[in-house]
Amino acid sequence: QVNVAIRSSLQSLGEKIEQLREQLLRAVSSRQITQLEGDRRQNLVDELVTRHRQLEASYRNEGTEPDMSRSSLMAGGAKRGVTNPWLLEESEETRGLGFDELRQQQRRIIEEQDAGLDALSSIISRQKQMGQEIGNELDEQN
Repeated sequence: QVNVAIRSSLQSLGEKIEQLREQLLRAVSSRQITQLEGDRRQNLVDELVTRHRQLEASYRNEGTEPDMSRSSLMAGGAKRGVTNPWLLEESEETRGLGFDELRQQQRRIIEEQDAGLDALSSIISRQKQMGQEIGNELDEQN
């Protein structure tokens, strides 16, 4: 019964990790989150995949040192020199903010970035127009 429960849990974990990966892809492509945040979350998902594979290997006793791999999994990878991303301190700008407040802050940042990109786009368009006018004037002079 324990083996069945473990196999079922490992399979469920694999499915949920795949769902996370798909949701992350959709969030990045629809710009619900920034690319930097998407990369950070992708690293976390990749770490989950690695740990899932380690758990499966431990379950099948494929590891060279099962006790060592189990203890490193439980230690959050500290023995491998990998820091646990959940133990990092939160930045001052997000400390104490709830989920909705974080989402609003993120939307504000995206709006500011969009405004900056719009300004950059208009500047580049103007430079393109000036370049074309200079080219036309050179053609006429030649």
